[in-house]
Amino acid sequence: MSLTPTPVGKSQRWDNPFSAELSEGDVARILQAPPFRGMDAASFPAGMPLERLARNDTRLVRFRRGDLVMRAGDYGHSAFVVLSGRVRVILRPGLPEAWLGRTRPKRKGLGGVLRQLWLGERPPECREVSRLSDPQDLTTRFEGDGAAVRVSIPRPESIFASHETVSFGPDELFGEIGALGRFPRSTSVICEEDAELLEIRWQGLRDLRRFDARFRRTLDELYRSRSLSYFLRHHPLFARLDDAVIRQLETYATFESFGALEAAPGGNDLPERERRDRVVREPLIAEEGAPADQLILVQAGFARISRRFNHGHKTVGFLGPGRGFGLPELKRAMLTGQIPRHQVSLRAMENLHVVRLAVEGCQRLLKPEDVTPPPEKRGFLASWSGPRTIPAMEDALLEFLVEHRFNNGSATMMVDLERCVRCDDCVRACATAHGGNPRFVRHGRRHDTLMVATACMHCIDPVCTIGCPTGAIHRHSAGGQVIVNEAACIGCATCADSCPYEAIRMVEVRDAAGQPYVDSGGPVRKATKCDLCVDQWGGPACERACPGNALLRADMQDTRRLRRWLRP
Repeated sequence: MSLTPTPVGKSQRWDNPFSAELSEGDVARILQAPPFRGMDAASFPAGMPLERLARNDTRLVRFRRGDLVMRAGDYGHSAFVVLSGRVRVILRPGLPEAWLGRTRPKRKGLGGVLRQLWLGERPPECREVSRLSDPQDLTTRFEGDGAAVRVSIPRPESIFASHETVSFGPDELFGEIGALGRFPRSTSVICEEDAELLEIRWQGLRDLRRFDARFRRTLDELYRSRSLSYFLRHHPLFARLDDAVIRQLETYATFESFGALEAAPGGNDLPERERRDRVVREPLIAEEGAPADQLILVQAGFARISRRFNHGHKTVGFLGPGRGFGLPELKRAMLTGQIPRHQVSLRAMENLHVVRLAVEGCQRLLKPEDVTPPPEKRGFLASWSGPRTIPAMEDALLEFLVEHRFNNGSATMMVDLERCVRCDDCVRACATAHGGNPRFVRHGRRHDTLMVATACMHCIDPVCTIGCPTGAIHRHSAGGQVIVNEAACIGCATCADSCPYEAIRMVEVRDAAGQPYVDSGGPVRKATKCDLCVDQWGGPACERACPGNALLRADMQDTRRLRRWLRP
């Protein structure tokens, strides 16, 4: 008996529109609002018409005076156009951390340390009720089915009077740089008065930019004025240059995006052959053997450095945010006047954003000593010393780390299984530091005798923070650790669902008697994860407790400590 295959349409993003509530009248209004107004519908392909983009990639959102529209530090995934009302961009100083849903963990004092050591057995996930409520004078309200969360800033007029701000009114666009680049938002935005905003998710913004030349020019000009200057001015390589030179250098700079923004920098289970083939499928940024006529600086994301090997390609390094490609070649061109050729290739791993600087401009404006990293940054910028970012590291290990995207970690938990005696001191130390609840699993992917345990790596590109409605999961402003403010966490599980390393768990929290806390929706759930012992003296308890130096929290952007640990 033969079976007739049933045709299934290819999945489209239209299957999940940004808003299911847009009426025909709403779509007509959106098409008459910027950036859609004035666009040539004929420039869009038949499979992606302008009207469909407006219908599926936008939504209308209403905010009240004092509502927080954007939080500084959040990773952007949409842009906004003001349709009515006004918003204020808070420039300097920024809003208090607690007002953004964040917390500033304090190191435990002597009393806290002793209490932690001598505390008796407690129910799992026990919390003091004070940790579950926000002590700040904030009002959080839920609209509709609870999917829309609005955080209101009290007395916004006092913020506007005491901060440097910029006011945006009807037809003005903001948030586009974070949306297209998955960059952290640089500023917070508060509603100055009741407002209606058009929100465009990044997919739609990308396609509008792709097919409408005028909109593309507008976004490029906004990027150049709002982001490029800041990036170059604060890059360690150009720290010695004055503002006038930076402004001239900008004219030789271009911005490019590669890969899929929706791709998360996580692990994978591809067969060996598919992993090998994936290298050649990755977008090529600079090719081995091609003229090295540009200095390439990574603004966000990760890039793979590869070299031709037999009939394929071998990974010889990787680059993360702030790193550069082509500096030795640039210096050679400045000294000899000849453009050398690249000895290796550079490819985009998932989502990558780079700034290209023409060598011609660097030759005109800079001297070789101007592009020498300052001494305190030469360790971090070690990738510029040659084609390998991890010299003397075993090729197979480097391939393993890159293929499973462990290079994303600033505190990746490595366990040497030959040194590990399975004493579980690391787990007990973690539990002691967190009220009896360990925050990692001593199990994970393996390469030879090395295991990467399932624990939060405190990623350089933390996709878990994207879409958190209250800002509860965020980077610690001082140390960069990715932490959860339980007072602001509403238990929506957005972060846990987003984490590609499965390092975040949702737990029901309990009181000292073991009874679950409840609210109107049932048991209270919170996100939990490794916080890198941000409140402990001496750093991560797991690492300090290991008797055989078998455990390391490794920063993949500065791997000197990792290399020493691998060869004790």
